[in-house]
Amino acid sequence: MSLTIPRGSTLGVIGESGSGKTTLARVVAGLVDRARGEVLLDGKPLPAKLSARTLDQYRRVQIVFQNADTALNPSRTIADILVRPMSFYHGLRGAAARKRMLELLDLVKLPASIANRQPGGLSGGQKQRVNLARALAADPALILCDEVTSALDTVVGAAILDLLAELRRELGVSYMFISHDISTVRAICDEVIVLYAGQRVEAGARERAGRAAVSPVHESAGRLRARAASGLARLAPRGNGRRAARHGRGERLGRVVQFPRALPGAYRRQVQHDAACDEAAAVRRGDSLPPLGCGTEPHADVRAVAA
Repeated sequence: MSLTIPRGSTLGVIGESGSGKTTLARVVAGLVDRARGEVLLDGKPLPAKLSARTLDQYRRVQIVFQNADTALNPSRTIADILVRPMSFYHGLRGAAARKRMLELLDLVKLPASIANRQPGGLSGGQKQRVNLARALAADPALILCDEVTSALDTVVGAAILDLLAELRRELGVSYMFISHDISTVRAICDEVIVLYAGQRVEAGARERAGRAAVSPVHESAGRLRARAASGLARLAPRGNGRRAARHGRGERLGRVVQFPRALPGAYRRQVQHDAACDEAAAVRRGDSLPPLGCGTEPHADVRAVAA
């Protein structure tokens, strides 16, 4: 897939669970190896592996994870959590580091009094603000926001969105904002891309997100289910073909590949659909069939997402 995030702008990445949103962010951050392609920052390529990147390249791309509870060390104080990246990236220590730490707390609208508290004593919204402050401590050019409001209630999530927009105006930072919520994406993003089964199926301005983010995913899923039901109906014994087509799933009848209506991810639907159609074609040709289950596992044809 190909995408561009201009300086100071926000790109929304939306799609159903399993569509590759988080994998894309991890590839950009260097946490997951890419299968092919390249990631450019200011026109210069970033190494695929995080270990091969320079300290400055590492600093300029930061990620804020979905679950702040697991992203923050519960045994450290908020001051320790924020001072560590300052020391690592900028060499700040002592009074200079504490001054910058207090500035970051003020920047994310948190009181200085929480500096000596541990994450366990904070609310969910406060933890996510600390998570964001830690990313800002590196002075990044791009922040990857992976479902940063999904674990928060509506009011707190809206406050985090307002904070992200304010920080973008003040600091000129760019965001890749990952979400499955169309209204959230429209509230903060300039451009939106839609992912389905690891591929970009739509892209455009945020005004189109209400239509673009829904129709390609739902239409593609609908076509996939219809084609799979058709292939399974031909493969099933005569007396049960109508039932398989009517309910959109294959039963364990003869050599029918099991195809539940609701599956965890698009890859699983595609792989099982392909396996069913391959076996149906073999039956029509009179070929011998492979052992049941051969090539039908959910992970049989899952490929890494290329940036």
